[in-house]
Amino acid sequence: MSFCATNMTDRRLPGPGPAALTVTNMDRQPGKSERVERGTWQNSVCGNSTADVAAAPRIPGPAQRVHDARAEGQQLLPFDLHNPGRVHKRMPTSRCGWGKNFVAFDSPSVEALWGDVERRVPAALAAVHAGTPFTDPLHADVLRDLVVLHYVRSLHYRDVHTDSVERARTRLVVKVITQYPERLSLEALRETGLYLSGPAALSTFAERLIERSAVMRDRESGKLFRTSIEDTFHKMRDLASTRRLEVIKPETGQFLIGDNPTPTLSVKESRTIYGMAFSDAQTLELPIGPRHMLSLGPEDVMLTVPQPFVDRLNAVQVHAAHRYVYMHPKSSLEPLVERTAQRRPAGNRTT
Repeated sequence: MSFCATNMTDRRLPGPGPAALTVTNMDRQPGKSERVERGTWQNSVCGNSTADVAAAPRIPGPAQRVHDARAEGQQLLPFDLHNPGRVHKRMPTSRCGWGKNFVAFDSPSVEALWGDVERRVPAALAAVHAGTPFTDPLHADVLRDLVVLHYVRSLHYRDVHTDSVERARTRLVVKVITQYPERLSLEALRETGLYLSGPAALSTFAERLIERSAVMRDRESGKLFRTSIEDTFHKMRDLASTRRLEVIKPETGQFLIGDNPTPTLSVKESRTIYGMAFSDAQTLELPIGPRHMLSLGPEDVMLTVPQPFVDRLNAVQVHAAHRYVYMHPKSSLEPLVERTAQRRPAGNRTT
């Protein structure tokens, strides 16, 4: 049984898996690289079935873009975690979840990759809302792809990528100045006419050499990040293909989503821990609306989970968020978010 199926038992699932907690993109405009590709959770949180809609309007189909005037009627309630005391006002979905130049280099390449998944999503989501997600095996396949897709196009993945490149650069500087100091000094003498012998001077020159490398130029242009997204997507999809799909519904209450909605999760007794490496996580989930969540598990199954479990998952979203969480305007989740936001110490990955 999985993390969800066992109602938070302390069991580690074998092997690595993709980490993604966000929602699907049915309305993204091709070519809009300035949009932060965390997925249009702003649409899914409003709901796209009779069960999820409540007072919110029905989500438009793929051909109806978020800038359509009708989309202005769809609203979310954003909660600013940096300013929890302010009055939080509803916003149209078209104004939620935006950022500039998330993929700055050759964005049509990743747009094509994402579009290949997203064009298959509406039918799969309709099956989820109809309670028949496993009638067609292709639905489970695309929903697993959806989890992977939203892992790689998240703020979390971007931060992990940036940190990894910086750590690799630092290690390379240390390696060059410790293993090849004479060659480095000769190269400095050839380029500058100066003889550099001290570690600080050699380190500065080594950094200059590394910054001129093709890899670092690709980092500056954004090409390295774009290729990393594509490569990781394919690798993670292969891993996810060995797992089954759980569709989770709350017994009561609703799910919300954060602006950094990709934490890996493990439960240790009363503690929910997030943000660990894939191989150390028990599970990972993807909210696709206020009343539905996807999870990769050992079997295809539909689950209903109790309110305390829903609250813990929502608390993880708040703790892991960069600045905002988004909820259905009539979800009554603001008090939970306010309480959780007060217990959001920097660096603590336990709820």
